[in-house]
Amino acid sequence: MISMMYQLMRNSVLNFNKIQLTLYSWKKSIHNVAVQRKALNKILIANRGEIACRISKTAKKLGVKTVAIYSDVDKNSMHVELADEAYYIGPAPSAQSYLKQEAIISAAKQSKCQAIHPGYGFLSENTEFAELCEKKKIIFIGPPSSAIRDMGIKNTSKAIMAKAGVPIIEGYHGNDQTNQTLVSEARKIGFPVMIKAIRGGGGKGMRIAQNEMEFIEALESARTESQKAFGDSAVLIEKYVIEPRHIEVQVFADRHENAVYLFERDCSIQRRHQKVIEEAPAPGISEELRSELGSAAVRAAKAVGYVGAGTVEFIMDPKTNNFYFMEMNTRLQVEHPVTEAITGLDLVEWQLRVAAGEILPLTQNQINRKGHAFEARIYAENPRNNFLPGAGKLLYLETPSTTENVRVETGIRQNDQVSVHYDPMIAKLIVWGNNRNEALNILKSKLCEYNIAGLDTNVEFIKNICDHPKFKAGAVHTGFINENNDALFPKLQVPSELLAQSTLALILCEEMTALSTGLETNNLFSPFSTEAGFRVNHILERKFDFSINDEAYSVEVKYVEPEEFLMRINNIGPWRKVTGTLKKVGNALSLKAEIDGVINKLRFTRIDDTLYLFTNDREWKLDLRKPKYLEELTFKAERNAYSSISPMPGVVDKIFVKKEDVIRKGDPLLVIVAMKMEHIIKASADGIVENVFCSVGDNVAKDKLLVKLIENEA
Repeated sequence: MISMMYQLMRNSVLNFNKIQLTLYSWKKSIHNVAVQRKALNKILIANRGEIACRISKTAKKLGVKTVAIYSDVDKNSMHVELADEAYYIGPAPSAQSYLKQEAIISAAKQSKCQAIHPGYGFLSENTEFAELCEKKKIIFIGPPSSAIRDMGIKNTSKAIMAKAGVPIIEGYHGNDQTNQTLVSEARKIGFPVMIKAIRGGGGKGMRIAQNEMEFIEALESARTESQKAFGDSAVLIEKYVIEPRHIEVQVFADRHENAVYLFERDCSIQRRHQKVIEEAPAPGISEELRSELGSAAVRAAKAVGYVGAGTVEFIMDPKTNNFYFMEMNTRLQVEHPVTEAITGLDLVEWQLRVAAGEILPLTQNQINRKGHAFEARIYAENPRNNFLPGAGKLLYLETPSTTENVRVETGIRQNDQVSVHYDPMIAKLIVWGNNRNEALNILKSKLCEYNIAGLDTNVEFIKNICDHPKFKAGAVHTGFINENNDALFPKLQVPSELLAQSTLALILCEEMTALSTGLETNNLFSPFSTEAGFRVNHILERKFDFSINDEAYSVEVKYVEPEEFLMRINNIGPWRKVTGTLKKVGNALSLKAEIDGVINKLRFTRIDDTLYLFTNDREWKLDLRKPKYLEELTFKAERNAYSSISPMPGVVDKIFVKKEDVIRKGDPLLVIVAMKMEHIIKASADGIVENVFCSVGDNVAKDKLLVKLIENEA
């Protein structure tokens, strides 16, 4: 009853905001609405994946037709399917497709679109593209090119902010980029310092130097990454705030000199300077501080003549609550749904209205917030292996059911490819609750319903964050993951019940397969077991071997009678009575298992020699181990100190060595680029290069032998 009352209250607030939006829009801009309906009847979405799908949904709601663009690998993608039309734009690499400005403009002209929505990433903050749209008389759904230029170059933006009275952090923003000058300025600022590319965002070209000894290596690394990502190697140096919070404010402005803020978001939970969990409002922020943040963000927007949706990002010192301008993202943010969840507004709809010349739908005092929202980014990556991204087919996918309080934003379906050429984000899970604790409980619950097989993901890692006492208390900062590394990566304790359930699942699968194919079986020979079954006193005995995180486990099974088994784990402990039933549910199988009188349920799926189990608490991945003689026959890859194996699928970007080069341990051998991430592969031992098995530009699979060394006998 109480939950229903809360829901009614929330719906009332959200509906009230919608009513206000409609009335205000009618009252203030009847003429502009008419223009909008006429001008924006068709838009091209210059993006792909989740954000392209997100924009399409709002456009359809407003009766606006959409045109998609696609590369070779995206022809059958979700964003193409949702659009009314789609135009081929080029090969998979983004430089040959989603970054081809003239080709995108040509598609917009050919399809008779009035406007282009750039989404985020790609060309969304590209000054030249915004100018090209203007030149070709196509509406760019974003700010003026001058605002993108001013805010896109960090040293320029900081000078503008200082003049506008927005707090900025101590640092060097000058044009002299010599190593000598930058080292000297870093000394003046005092270590630790943050090195930042003056262009772009997304954590690219950012490095922390804790002391002077680390500075030059960090500087060169930042320059290289910045040049590759943004075509500019220039950097700035700033004082690094210890354990800072990343607080950002959503702003909106129109072409009639109106600007508002839609409250703040906390985006402090990050790895590699990229966000993992975002929430709104920021925990522990007083109303007075919230107002100060919002007012500063509006001043920042007005200082550059901003139009449309933008985000002003601040670094906040958690000890003093002093905040400093970091940068402005001149586009829609990935995490915009948490702002929508607490305000009940559709920010993409606002973008379309503002782009058509309408005034803002609401004034500042008409914008209300209610409750708390979280967004978790679901990535194809392996958190336990330094968050290395993965690529490949999403072989199994089960997502939480969406409701008023639960939203899933994605551009990927089961059997779609997560491409090595693009970002590894699979989806965003957004939840809303009446308060932070309620929203966090919903998030944890829904993460347990997010089941993925075929690729490593960060779902279990996000659950570990949600369970951490400091996160529950809202004590977050940008170093949270590093600081709590051990707690966030606990040693897995595998319950014996799980191994018994896994074994039962495999046995019942055999029987289900036999029944469906009309074959008779006595289970004497199984592709899942490591030994042929044999009978002792008329009882069939078998053994199953598993591997979980490279740890070996075995389960002995005795067939007592049909559908009843005795099991023992790792040859120790008592024999446990196990029974159960199996049924197909969607694309998975549901197991109901009774172990010594205790009943539990789980879902599972098998892909090749891997079993994925989804319990109420977590996901488990069990490899079905082969007999040793088979492993010796099928696994002969040279994995030792004198071989370098690709840690992930990717593209060879640079090769630093050639045959017969003398190498020292730690020397860089080559660079693999995948999913917007650069990975330097270094020598793990001294030696001589015997051979290099790849060339620049090669697409390489995970575990491919790239460089082989031989011992230096000199």
